[in-house]
Amino acid sequence: MAGVTRRILVVEPDDLILGLLERWLGEAGYEVVVEALPAKPEPHLVIIDVPDPLAAGKIIKSVKETHAAPILLLSARLRRGAGASISVARQLGVRNVLPKPFTHDELLSAVGESI
Repeated sequence: MAGVTRRILVVEPDDLILGLLERWLGEAGYEVVVEALPAKPEPHLVIIDVPDPLAAGKIIKSVKETHAAPILLLSARLRRGAGASISVARQLGVRNVLPKPFTHDELLSAVGESI
């Protein structure tokens, strides 16, 4: 999809982290949408912060009913380590998970793997 700006819908209640996500993703060339407006085309990825990943089934189901895009979950309750992340992602039916706190490079890597 050369020349196409990838659109990412971000659902993040913490204004500081939301601002950081908007800045880092914007600098990387992504269009960041923080509200799902009907006039906007479908996002290429949905990033959702969840307090408890294992209890996030309802929000994941809701997002999947609304958007066909892959989902990247963020949570401070996720454990570090590729094996743990892959296991949780499979269990929840999402494309990828990213533990908080994360670095700029970890975010862009997770986004690149998820789109």
